[in-house]
Amino acid sequence: MTKAELRKKYKALRQSLTETQVNDYSIAIANQLLSLDIWNKNFYHIFLTIEEQKEINTDFILNILAGKDKHIVISKSNFEDYSMSHFLLTDSTTIKKNNYNIPEPVDGIEIQSSQLEVVFIPLLAFDSKGNRIGYGKGFYDRFLEHCKTETVKIGLSLFEAEVEISDFSENDIKLDYCVIPDKIYHF
Repeated sequence: MTKAELRKKYKALRQSLTETQVNDYSIAIANQLLSLDIWNKNFYHIFLTIEEQKEINTDFILNILAGKDKHIVISKSNFEDYSMSHFLLTDSTTIKKNNYNIPEPVDGIEIQSSQLEVVFIPLLAFDSKGNRIGYGKGFYDRFLEHCKTETVKIGLSLFEAEVEISDFSENDIKLDYCVIPDKIYHF
């Protein structure tokens, strides 16, 4: 299937889920993450949930990271050039939703992409080869190209992998792992 077809399919699938299902799946994904060999790092980038899009509830992963005393980094999106700036999440960080309902830090201590060791990546769909589909603006591809090559890229999905995304681009940055409620894909 093409990216456009998959976006349509998975947006509809997400909208069919109840809030309870999304939370149950999110807890299962957070528990799956505990079995990965990623917890010896310091800087972890995570997205904050867009509830209106029925994204994975990342609060459970945030609790794990905080419990392990890790540096948690969140982003602010720039819709003029589709870039992201990254900020350390602290007790004094003010979060505000932007015009697209994305929760973002108002300001804070800026962190460079090159400092990030693990990035948890939102997605609509992914395939068995580690290709991912987001909302189509390329924010994460632009961001990930500035990370170190050894940065661990982990997709988080509510659904199984597609066999293949037929029109992925060579500019699309592949995942190292994708975690779903009952399985971890290694690429």
